[in-house]
Amino acid sequence: MKLREDRVLVPAPDCEIRSVLIRPVGEEPRPGVLLYTDIFQLTESTLRTARRLASAGFAVCVPEIYPRGPLAGIALEFDDAGKQAGLEGAAATTIAQFDSDRVAVLDYLEQRDDITALFATGFCIGGHLAFRAAFDPRIQATVCYYPTGLHNGALGADADAGSLARAADIHGKLMIVFGSQDPHVPADARLRILTELYGSGHEDLELHVYAGGEHAFMRDIGIRHDPELTDLALAEGISFLTNR
Repeated sequence: MKLREDRVLVPAPDCEIRSVLIRPVGEEPRPGVLLYTDIFQLTESTLRTARRLASAGFAVCVPEIYPRGPLAGIALEFDDAGKQAGLEGAAATTIAQFDSDRVAVLDYLEQRDDITALFATGFCIGGHLAFRAAFDPRIQATVCYYPTGLHNGALGADADAGSLARAADIHGKLMIVFGSQDPHVPADARLRILTELYGSGHEDLELHVYAGGEHAFMRDIGIRHDPELTDLALAEGISFLTNR
């Protein structure tokens, strides 16, 4: 399937959010997916994953997660300096800013004539942001890939994002994917997430834990990448979003 890729500026209350919109060629309306990156922002690695998702028939919008300050418009390298910069960018962004940016991107997608239903997905910090995107009643289904900070509220400049405590606010379907060897979300953290979700009454839930998968196993750069698990996780996510 051939794809069209456009760079767009999404207007937000206090900034413009640089985003990439990837969709199949043609005029047919498509379901839209808000895809959140990891801390490294709009890297070619993440865009390759977004293209694979778009090739399944989605219009995928990938916004930068740090549209303010020195990291605006910057795709970071997968090295120590890039990791440090990405962590600093997260630490400088408030939950209110993350939430405001989400509303802006969803408003943009909702107003487009070529977008039908709205979904969300994301990786690492982006998995946590996708979880928060699911609070929006417009989001019909969400896939969170190894979301960090969900179990303890670590996200951005605030001491506690309180995301898991708001699980009852999620009305759409939810799927969460972890690797069993993820040190950022070990077994006890995964158990807490599942317990809180079930305790909130959220039963329309899928949890996948891939044996041997490390953190960021879907990032196709670096020694943690697992191509087989990546294909499986992406196929499961697509199947989930398309109602099988």
